Amino acid sequence: MVPRIINYKANKSVRKSPIAILKNESRIFQDNKGIWNMLININNTDGIMKKIKTGVFSLVLILLAVVPVAAFDFSDWDGLIKKHVSPKKVDGVMINAVNYKKLKEDWKFNKLVVRLNSVRLDSLKSREEKLVFWINTYNILAAKMVADRFPIKSIKDAGSFFSSVWKKPAGRVAGKQRTLNEIEHEILRKMDEPRIHVAIVCASVSCPDLRLETFKVENLNEQLDDQMRMFLQSPEKGMRLDKKNNRVYISSIFKWFRDDFESRGGVLKFISKYISSEAAKELTDSRYDVSYLEYNWGING
Repeated sequence: MVPRIINYKANKSVRKSPIAILKNESRIFQDNKGIWNMLININNTDGIMKKIKTGVFSLVLILLAVVPVAAFDFSDWDGLIKKHVSPKKVDGVMINAVNYKKLKEDWKFNKLVVRLNSVRLDSLKSREEKLVFWINTYNILAAKMVADRFPIKSIKDAGSFFSSVWKKPAGRVAGKQRTLNEIEHEILRKMDEPRIHVAIVCASVSCPDLRLETFKVENLNEQLDDQMRMFLQSPEKGMRLDKKNNRVYISSIFKWFRDDFESRGGVLKFISKYISSEAAKELTDSRYDVSYLEYNWGING
């Protein structure tokens, strides 16, 4: 049976026979079938690629945990702070509140915690580098302590009758399990910088506010000064003058760590540099008695 050709016009210079036309159509059909098969294969490849990407991501996290790195980048923490921390009134006190639910769900926070294990402490050469690293690390691990157990009412709830939260493992840093107690008392306090007490945040309402940026080597001194000023401006948790009764109320932090301020002339002399000249004059007046503000251990979120 001869196939029926309808209005077929070959190239004017070359005329094709009906058989050649049939062969050409058959080739086109086969090519289209090949294209269809290729699309199916590509579709299947997408699933394979997703599995490969997942595997590669997991491998990267494992490598970050075991391969030492010379420098530690806190830009992820900076982004997390800006994303999950914002001003809010908690228990009648305006603070920088942490959204621990969102922080807990953010994969970048988990990645950041894993990366802490990879740092090489011998890469921290200067005093400023060490302060920046350990202040930021303390704040990350304190936030982790709450986020891992959220919702809880106080960071102290993460501890137990036999072991306080401060002495519980908080996370691995530079290949070693660390506690908040170790970072604060055995590392930071030994660096003779009393302003650390307004930089490290124990995830509580009466703690100094979590700064809305990471601490950085290049402007650490200015950041610490600013933290002290901001903390003392809070009458609920930093400092409050009662002129009528000749009494100054200051944070209990200044009672617990008064020894750290002795080399700077004592607590009152030290903090007088961070308040108005009028308040500073009254603060150093011998007529004023010192009392300490009640500490609110409720979650700063």
